[in-house]
Amino acid sequence: MSRSNRYEKLLAKQKKIEERHKRIHETLHKHGQDILLSSKFHKTKDYVQHGDMSVYEHCMNVAERAIKIDRALRTKCVERDLVRGALLHDYFLYDWHVDGKDKGNVHPKLHGFYHPSTALKNANRDFKLSSREKDIIKKHMWPLTVVPPMCREAWVVTLADKYCSLMETFGLHKAKIKNINITEDER
Repeated sequence: MSRSNRYEKLLAKQKKIEERHKRIHETLHKHGQDILLSSKFHKTKDYVQHGDMSVYEHCMNVAERAIKIDRALRTKCVERDLVRGALLHDYFLYDWHVDGKDKGNVHPKLHGFYHPSTALKNANRDFKLSSREKDIIKKHMWPLTVVPPMCREAWVVTLADKYCSLMETFGLHKAKIKNINITEDER
């Protein structure tokens, strides 16, 4: 194979990846616009999740990964619930690394067990949630939550969250702020 043919194939592959990434961002924007525009959701940028990754970046990563998993496995998830639940799954709004000094961090040593309930309470207060979105948020830490997810969307987000958490913790997924560009006309 000639050098130019390899280069053309590489360019074609890169274009497909960019198009797929664009479709994923369009899906995030379509279903999560109110969340992405919320000043309270943007407060998650102030809290570290894993490594140097903010909670905001982590939630964006999980939402993107959940869409990829759903499409790859053809699980036929309700995309709106999948995206919104993924964006809000860690909407606990406190620094879990600070032992009890941050408001909301009621059980600092047991964050993994308790933050889903706090995230659900906050999300329920700030957004209108479907029953699937509630299940995603409340059960995403399974098996720590004991009761397993009840819908396929919650299973997909649970899987996406485990994958992203592992990648972030081991520094294999580097932090970079991901802002979804929403124009003034779309607000």
